[in-house]
Amino acid sequence: MTVTIAEELLLLAYNEQGRPLVNTTQLDPALAGVLLAELAVEERVELSDKKLRVKDPAPVGDAELDATLARIAAESKERKPTWWVQRLQSHKVRKRLLAKLADARVLSEERGKVLGVFPVTRWPEAHPGVEADVRERVSAVLAGVDPDARTAVLIAIMHAAKLDRKAFPGASKERIKEIAEGAWAADAVAKTIAAINAAATAGAASATMAAASS
Repeated sequence: MTVTIAEELLLLAYNEQGRPLVNTTQLDPALAGVLLAELAVEERVELSDKKLRVKDPAPVGDAELDATLARIAAESKERKPTWWVQRLQSHKVRKRLLAKLADARVLSEERGKVLGVFPVTRWPEAHPGVEADVRERVSAVLAGVDPDARTAVLIAIMHAAKLDRKAFPGASKERIKEIAEGAWAADAVAKTIAAINAAATAGAASATMAAASS
């Protein structure tokens, strides 16, 4: 099964019992960032004067990515990645992507109640082979294999959401930092992705501080 980078992130962000490994206030900005980053990998958006612009409006073929691309194209002026991460982050995006994985029978959707009162939804694995393939690819890169753009984006976004140490506890911090800082490439796409990753990191930090102070 072909999955997007955002869906790969979710597969790594939830444990086998279907519970998130990090707070959703960190995960939602990361999902917004990874949607933008995948559009950069697909050469649909690019960084111009520190702002995102549509390079190619042609649909990618994925509903969530195409909706994000259309939203960027419809904006009256070009905006910085930070602005877009703030606007795109939403629990609704996360739930849509999780539901899509459940529809594809990669995950299961289990609804219940905590203490018999508070509703909760868990997303345990139904087809662990999909996540296993992602883990194998990421593990190889963390062990020293040169990453492709998709894997580099995934690792960098995991780092932004502070998911890297929980999903891959034995990984080298130096290797993760090297990839997160864009050392894997030096072209225009890499610069765009680096700016998006920085925006996702800032968004996750702001969301965490807001949650702590509320």
